[in-house]
Amino acid sequence: MSDEPKVDLTLIARQQRQVLDGMGTLRDDMGVMMAILQRLDGTVSGLFNEIRATHAQQSRLDGGYASLKGRLCKPAN
Repeated sequence: MSDEPKVDLTLIARQQRQVLDGMGTLRDDMGVMMAILQRLDGTVSGLFNEIRATHAQQSRLDGGYASLKGRLCKPAN
């Protein structure tokens, strides 16, 4: 008898299937992670635009308030 291990093709085929199944699982996981990342990226971009618009709105309201205050608080001559 020889001490060399024999090559079992069914074992190799089973291991190859396990590797391919694992790669499919990783591909699915990556798809889910990418979808989550894209959703978060869109949320952050939307939030940035919302803050910019709110700042512009507040600036406009502050300017209107200052103008109104100046007209109402004019000293009498």
